[in-house]
Amino acid sequence: MLLILSDLGLTRKDHRIANACELWIKKLAKKDGGFGLDDDSKSELCVVGNTARALVNFGYADHPKVTSAFQWLVKNQSKLGGWPCFGYGRNLDSWEGMSAFAVYPKQKWTQSMKRSVEMGTEFYLERELDRQGPHYRPWYRFHYPTHYFYDLLVGLDFMTALGYGGDKRLGYAFSLLKKKKRRNGKWLLEAVHPDVERGVTKYYDKLNPIPVSIEKSGEPSKMITLKAMTVLHRVENPS
Repeated sequence: MLLILSDLGLTRKDHRIANACELWIKKLAKKDGGFGLDDDSKSELCVVGNTARALVNFGYADHPKVTSAFQWLVKNQSKLGGWPCFGYGRNLDSWEGMSAFAVYPKQKWTQSMKRSVEMGTEFYLERELDRQGPHYRPWYRFHYPTHYFYDLLVGLDFMTALGYGGDKRLGYAFSLLKKKKRRNGKWLLEAVHPDVERGVTKYYDKLNPIPVSIEKSGEPSKMITLKAMTVLHRVENPS
């Protein structure tokens, strides 16, 4: 719920958000500098990236736990340029670190953070946001909330926010984005997570997850349309 509220523009100025964030930090902060689930002794990439991103959006960019979370991302980046998800550093689906840096004010970046982002962007650009292993259909459907899942709009969002929208290797992703635009100028919410295939389905079947959505799948989406228009605006009107 906090991830969604951060996307909707709420900040710590609302005392309910401030109270929730203080509790969130207290419960999720780990001794290694990042964030993890309640029962974990160590930080975990998805939790670090999503929590750091949301806290920055809420107005906690200067909080020491947020600063240490970005340092954790630098320290735990794979030599391949990506971040480990389930122990691997070669997954395009390990996007949360990139999205966290995309909202973190650049004046706060250290040299090591700058190098980390450069490695991360090259990791994704080299793969054109989707070229990794067999064709994985969920990556080509647009979702909201994204939570811990990846699709090409997620990739375009953080790449353009970081200033790489002009790279030619994003050509296919942009062509797909424009192709999905409806005649009325809107984009559809194409699926609701967990939208997974192959071996991943066994993991989620055991959890028996309840899909969370604030809009109806298959219908025009305010959230998808806003993100798509934001991505295109960054490219068409570079600062």
